[in-house]
Amino acid sequence: MKNKKTQLLAEGAIMVALATVLSFIRIVKFPWGGSITLFSMLPIVFFSIRHGVKNGVFVSGVYALVQLGQGILFDGLFGWGLTPVALISCILLDYLVAFGALCLAGLFGNKSFGAIIGGVLLATGVRFFTHFLSGVLIFGSFGELWGGIFVENSWLYSLLYNGAYMLPETIITAIGAILIFRTKQMRKLLFPEER
Repeated sequence: MKNKKTQLLAEGAIMVALATVLSFIRIVKFPWGGSITLFSMLPIVFFSIRHGVKNGVFVSGVYALVQLGQGILFDGLFGWGLTPVALISCILLDYLVAFGALCLAGLFGNKSFGAIIGGVLLATGVRFFTHFLSGVLIFGSFGELWGGIFVENSWLYSLLYNGAYMLPETIITAIGAILIFRTKQMRKLLFPEER
């Protein structure tokens, strides 16, 4: 029992470290937060699929704190001019809830192809929704989106801005999940109980 807990903690730590390293591989970085990365959510999603939501909560929570640290150190979170209430709300929605939601990938409880894709879509969908809400409720942005495109509605602005990085992130994560699921050696590595 104790050995299993130690193994679970070690695996969780490895997945958080791998996800963190992958989160620095930014294909596109957006000016007000958000990036398109190379499979950064995949390790946390697969940990949750392998071990369920209950164990995934801790690992995704740690990853959320790591992402918050990155937001503070590298993305200038405190330099965005937010009021203290808006800053706390941003930390909760854009970091703790958004990245913590990755544990929801384990809700389907089995390792079938449909469950894995459903888990990826649910986890990334909830992450997108929290960023979207933050964009509307905290930032309330409107005006120039990018490249001369103007949007005068904060709901549409948030949908377009957050969708512009979360849709590719979702697709990249789903592709990674499909590749892993379809590769026999990777399945054996990730789901050794199926051997």
